[in-house]
Amino acid sequence: MDTGSLDFIYNPIKEKMKESIPYIMFTTYLEKLRPVDLDGRCLVLETVSENFAEFITTKLADKMRDAIIKANVGPSDFRLVVKGNKDYAFAASAQADSYSPPNNLNKHFTFDTFVTGNNNFVVEAAKNVANDPAGVYNPLFIYGGTGLGKTHLIQAIANKIIAEKPHLKVIYATCEQFVNEIIDTMFAAKGPDARERGNRLRQHYRSADVLIIDDIQFIANKKSVQEEFFHTFNELIARGKQIVITSDQPPRELTALEERLRTRFSGGLVFDMLPPDYETKIAILKQKAFEKQSIVPDDVLSFLAQDSGNDVRTLEGRLTKVIFAARLHEVPIDIRLARSALNEAIPEGDGGEITPSAIIAAVTGFYGVSREDLVGKCKKKELVLPRQVCCYLMCELLSLPLMSIGKELGNRNHTTILYSRDKVEEMMAVSDKMAKEIDDIKNIILKK
Repeated sequence: MDTGSLDFIYNPIKEKMKESIPYIMFTTYLEKLRPVDLDGRCLVLETVSENFAEFITTKLADKMRDAIIKANVGPSDFRLVVKGNKDYAFAASAQADSYSPPNNLNKHFTFDTFVTGNNNFVVEAAKNVANDPAGVYNPLFIYGGTGLGKTHLIQAIANKIIAEKPHLKVIYATCEQFVNEIIDTMFAAKGPDARERGNRLRQHYRSADVLIIDDIQFIANKKSVQEEFFHTFNELIARGKQIVITSDQPPRELTALEERLRTRFSGGLVFDMLPPDYETKIAILKQKAFEKQSIVPDDVLSFLAQDSGNDVRTLEGRLTKVIFAARLHEVPIDIRLARSALNEAIPEGDGGEITPSAIIAAVTGFYGVSREDLVGKCKKKELVLPRQVCCYLMCELLSLPLMSIGKELGNRNHTTILYSRDKVEEMMAVSDKMAKEIDDIKNIILKK
């Protein structure tokens, strides 16, 4: 590339660096930097030695990146190459933003534990992404109703890449997490570090090799968040990085999102996650029974699969209730037990049934908080976990719609209920202490 054209880009950046970097450091280490290439939105700068490159990367990278963003001339990051040695390079973002694999993944969500059923095409696409990130299927957009296995599938992608390609930076986030981080940075950050915090968050997402966002529909009507995601999306695609997105609707129906986002989502591979048919439901139940180390007769599996709707989570919840009842009463699983277990969630009045009030009472007693605080609006740290546990237990033990569960817990929306349920599932998967707490509370509820 003609370095003269790069000077046109680099000179405004250079002026911004002079404003924020001490004079001696600028003249010693940065004065002789020379722009030699533009890789996507990453400006490649040539320095005189490896020692200079290392010092710049470790000591000045954040200020340089801030200057690049402030200059607003196209690039948003930089990379250093050493003069006369094109094979030796420092990537500023990689050095400045130390990476460790995400801890919000369920390690049990793998391709081996996913029952494909009639979703062969979308599963094959997901496997292709895991094997060849940023290959043919980029971006990959998966849509479908709640509880069909979208989260399992995209976390399987993340888990496989992390296991087989540990050098790649994988970021998995629910849309709620992404929205909260952006909003907190925009409106909660005060003082002189506000801009720096915003730049760090922006760089965190834009330095990903694989970015996976679950339930993108929740950025609807959030203009500032959509703007941030739009630029993050563009930068990652321009740099040849993989993006995976899920939604409850296809791109064309996300009318509360800006047209430019819908267009970009449609520009990759779009797959529909289909509800399980009867045979797939049976296969899912067998897989889950195996994971729970339980023997479930075929006639019980057939009973559980009937009239279970299209939600895989509801299907698994029915199985969980039957297995738990069998262990509670120390009897083998049969049709009679299954019918009894699934009829326990009936209106309050008969002693001993599982009701929303019984679950709330057990949880508040276990954690030592009041019912009023638990269902109220207070966001104190000591109330967050009890609320999430309540959401999880109501989803697992009661045959109630998400909206009804939200109403029982202070009129919270279904998004909060889904997030809380999934959060507790994730904690149980990685924490024996959390799993034991849930079992202890279940025993209290069922008065073992």
